[in-house]
Amino acid sequence: MAGRARWAYRRADRVAQEVARRFLEPYLEPAFHADSYGYRPGRSALDAVRAARERCWRYDWVLDLDIKGFFDSIDWELLLKAIRHHTDCSWVLLYVERWLKAPEQKGDGSVVPRTAGTPQGGVISPLLANLFLHYAFDMWMTRTYPHIPFERYADDIICHCKSADEARALWSALADRLAACKLILHPEKTKIVYCKDANRRGDYPTQSFDFLGFTFRARKTIWQGHIPAHGFMPAASPAALKAMSQTIRRWALHHRSDKSLQDLAAMYNPCIRGWINYYGHFYHTRLRPTLTRIDAFLVRWARRKFKRLRHRTRGTRDWFVRLRRAIPTLFAHWQLCYGNGRTSGAV
Repeated sequence: MAGRARWAYRRADRVAQEVARRFLEPYLEPAFHADSYGYRPGRSALDAVRAARERCWRYDWVLDLDIKGFFDSIDWELLLKAIRHHTDCSWVLLYVERWLKAPEQKGDGSVVPRTAGTPQGGVISPLLANLFLHYAFDMWMTRTYPHIPFERYADDIICHCKSADEARALWSALADRLAACKLILHPEKTKIVYCKDANRRGDYPTQSFDFLGFTFRARKTIWQGHIPAHGFMPAASPAALKAMSQTIRRWALHHRSDKSLQDLAAMYNPCIRGWINYYGHFYHTRLRPTLTRIDAFLVRWARRKFKRLRHRTRGTRDWFVRLRRAIPTLFAHWQLCYGNGRTSGAV
């Protein structure tokens, strides 16, 4: 019964946080900066990546920011002050303060007091974090460096500068600003990046950065379907591709001989489509080597499933090619990997 009581309490708490979030959002959303993209209606991570791509073509330098332990470091008094600036509703202020100061319960049932940060996994936490950085970063940048554009998705931030000196000056000023807000820039993960491509001369040790699952660096491409070009562009990052490969391996498709091909497609296509819809939006060819790993597992599945293919390596591969050509839409990645491969918005 104690477990059920805790579950019911947590569910009620999530409902209460959702009510408070819906109350606050109409007050906060109009005030938020146009280049803040995280957890906002009508905005997405792809919007932030697209804006970053276009600005990297116009600005030679990027300051890639990393705030150390951001969600666990948010100062409660500064956050409550920001909320009071937008509403004087007593019940909202009371409940937000209670949620902020509630101790953390570990998996073993022990309770640990907290002194800063937003509720872990809380429904309202993304909105509160956005509000904090709206004043700590967005509005400060607007006042102090209005000529430097940026993209911010929660605490993932990049700033576009015209020179390395400008990026260094901004880094120093931001370190002081965030320290005043009781935040710390990570000294190793924060970095200055030169957006080097074929049209930019000079050199710099760091010429790439990761942002929202994409690695930005110099790449060859084709414009308008036939014009060879070279630019500084995003594609799925090595970390994202590694995570996809690990997921595919965990599926263990070759052991699912109890399932039909249609069953397997229905089980895994939603995940595959999600990868393609996100990472395939920019430089989609980077996905092909990872997604074709699925087909290697399907070939192994066929050898287990059909006795006639068990000891025929070439015959299994021929079977796979015939299947793919007969039903080209059965698995979500087949058209990308073996068809014309075009996806919406791809470069």
